[in-house]
Amino acid sequence: MFEKVNPNHVDKQADRIAGALVDMAYEIVDNPRIAVEVLLGHGKCHIIAETSVNLKLKEVEKAVKRITQQEDIEVDYVEVPQDVHLANNQIGQIRCGDNGIFKGVPLTLEQRKLSKIARDIYEKYPYDGKYVINGDQLVICQSNVEDESWLKENYPNATINPLGFWTGGSNVDTGATNRKLGSDMGDSVTGGGINRKRFIKSRCFS
Repeated sequence: MFEKVNPNHVDKQADRIAGALVDMAYEIVDNPRIAVEVLLGHGKCHIIAETSVNLKLKEVEKAVKRITQQEDIEVDYVEVPQDVHLANNQIGQIRCGDNGIFKGVPLTLEQRKLSKIARDIYEKYPYDGKYVINGDQLVICQSNVEDESWLKENYPNATINPLGFWTGGSNVDTGATNRKLGSDMGDSVTGGGINRKRFIKSRCFS
């Protein structure tokens, strides 16, 4: 069984916000130390960044509004320096657990198949969505679909919106960073901390 979420799933929006802030840090210096955690939902976005560089609040708010597509979202941004002992331990060297570990594994045929399905549906419906495949069984949970005829025509054997119509997004749901890593990475493994999001960042589709 494999699950995919699209870029507007609220957990994925949280990952995308974290990735955007990491990118900002890399635009300021070549090798920043930064970790970003995001909790998002119901008109609010809480962010804590442990960072060696200062990010401009206006740029942070701009990224959040762009990704969530909500101009009136309230952004609570907390920026703190990396722990001094951890920072000193990392000077001039790479230490496991601090700089991130990533072990890539090729996608299976099932994972590739669902990734394509997720991309194709997102082109038609650019709203919050989640998709699950288990062998020949496909479940499509796509928000903002009042007429299911396109989905039924293209995926005749799928179970579509088993819970009925829903609007999705951070107005009705909450999301957090890293909660959908398996959706992006399949059987790959991640670990470590400070720079890990530079590698996994905001990958929406494998």
